[in-house]
Amino acid sequence: MNDLPEFRPGSVWLVGAGPGDPGLLTLLALHALENADVMVHDALVDARILARLRPGAAVEAMGKRGGRASPHQIDINQRLVELARQGKRVLRLKGGDPFVFGRGAEEALALADAGIPFRVVPGVTAGIGGLAYAGIPATARDCNSAVTFITGHGREGTLPVGIDWDGLARGAPVMVFYMALRQLDQVVARLLAAGRPPNEAVAVVSHAATPRQKVLETTLGEVVAAVAADRPEPPSLLVVGCVVGLRHRLDWWQPG
Repeated sequence: MNDLPEFRPGSVWLVGAGPGDPGLLTLLALHALENADVMVHDALVDARILARLRPGAAVEAMGKRGGRASPHQIDINQRLVELARQGKRVLRLKGGDPFVFGRGAEEALALADAGIPFRVVPGVTAGIGGLAYAGIPATARDCNSAVTFITGHGREGTLPVGIDWDGLARGAPVMVFYMALRQLDQVVARLLAAGRPPNEAVAVVSHAATPRQKVLETTLGEVVAAVAADRPEPPSLLVVGCVVGLRHRLDWWQPG
């Protein structure tokens, strides 16, 4: 399309690929895939999206997965700078949205400090698009007027510090936790101790918006045991709140 911006040599585009379904790619994301010289992608980008890269373009996997050997963020930052200084059109492709628990801000800051021109292309974050594919709205009238997104782990892979769990439990009618399975028992314990009812509706959505999508519905008091029995795979979202109860009427999508 003639009205899309030029992907200039020596620049980096930080692009969100969405939660999985290639149909959720933006026009700018597809434009980047069709024009990049090299793609540096993370581990959560669906293979069907990776396959849309321009023939002949180079591919570098820089995925970070919990519990596995992964590149350090500083190495990823440096590699983006190196490739751009070689005159490449560098596509940094990330699952979901680069600026929602995607460490896109760290990469953009590194590029800015190095004087590398960059563009941020937002993507559909899993906490919105992934829930929609699971038949769970992020907000619903007469249910919630606020939704809170929380990361399930901090810098060291442990429960994130600095969260006011009492305030969160009181003030967030619906909570969406990203990457929380490894700390699930602690998350649940904090919420229960802060006053959330054990019979509150909960869902765990794994591999959202992909053919492998699975949704486990349970309650806050039973979710730890349910996950231990069902063993959903990462990446997974933990959703707490009244919107989960709407899924039995809104479950519209069948993977396949």
